[in-house]
Order: sequence, then C-alpha cells, then structure tokens
Amino acid sequence: MANHLFLSASIIEVEPLRYTPAGLPALNLRLEHGSEISEAGLPRQVKVNVKSVALGAVAEQLVIQDIGSKGVFKGFLASPRGGKGVVFHIQEFVKESSIPQ
Repeated sequence: MANHLFLSASIIEVEPLRYTPAGLPALNLRLEHGSEISEAGLPRQVKVNVKSVALGAVAEQLVIQDIGSKGVFKGFLASPRGGKGVVFHIQEFVKESSIPQ
C-alpha cells in the first residue's frame, strides 16, 4: 500500500518556525489548491485548504517562502495527535518558478 501525495498548491499561512524536542526544525502551514477536474464526465471546480507540516531542511526551505508562493509539494497524509482530521506531511517542495515548462 502507498500513501503518497503530490499537490500543486499555494502557501496561504505559515506559523513561526519551531523545534521538536529532538532539535529538528518544524513548520506548520496551510496550503491551498484550486483547479478544474473532470468527474463522471462533467467539469468540477475543486478548491481545498490543507493543514500541513514540514520537518528538517524542508521546513527551513519553506519558512523563507513568501505567502502566495506556488509549487509542487510531495509527502504523505497522517492523522494528527488526537486523531481528528488529516495533516499533509511535506517531504519535498519545488517552487513553481523552478518547474520546467
């Protein structure tokens, strides 16, 4: 079984950088994705706001991005402590301006 998510999104909210008890940089942020997808043969407007977290070097890379920065985020989904909802754990980020057209 696989739990991989690739999401093209914009950064809409970033909390201050913090550190885990083990000393790893950690960053909580929110991402927003919007697109048009075909579902059952009909076009559908899709918009999603995703609670996200990044650790280590990825957290340090994301904390210096401007609000509104767009890119492709790669990671996995997990339940937060307490088990309510879903959190996207970001493992890689490629800024939109770095993506070959």
